[in-house]
Amino acid sequence: MATLNDSHFDLFDLPLTYAIDAKTLDDAYRTVQAQVHPDRFAAAGDAQKRVAMQWATRANEAYQTLRDPLRRATYMLSLRGVHADAENNTAMEPAFLMQQMEWRENIEDAADAKNLGALEDLLHELRDQERIRFEKLAALIDSHSDQAASEAVRQLMFIERVASEIGVQIEKLD
Repeated sequence: MATLNDSHFDLFDLPLTYAIDAKTLDDAYRTVQAQVHPDRFAAAGDAQKRVAMQWATRANEAYQTLRDPLRRATYMLSLRGVHADAENNTAMEPAFLMQQMEWRENIEDAADAKNLGALEDLLHELRDQERIRFEKLAALIDSHSDQAASEAVRQLMFIERVASEIGVQIEKLD
């Protein structure tokens, strides 16, 4: 049996690779939850109930992390001692910084013009960029190119924020 301090991968008995089969993860999660769900310990003592709750919480957190590709990448990098958090590390390649500025200007222009089509086009472009970066990210993580993977994670975090901002602008126009 795993311990509370084991990695998320160990908890679910999964290989430490970026690519995860969603069904395998779901099945492993259900197996762990069936073993540790607090309802199974309803008649147990307070200490056992607390431990069951810790395990259930741990399993939920691990599952949520592994099922989200960006959170999974960030977690895998953290296991290697690389912290990709954008708040503390904003270094990015100049071309991406220029692209960021262009996206922001285009969002502002489209929102000011109340141009729903332009916002939807921008969102589609961002989703394409996101897909491309996720494909590269998998290879970078599995090849232990940690610094490049860290930058890809930061770029993806930015793309998600901008896509969310576009979504807000689209909702305002709908």
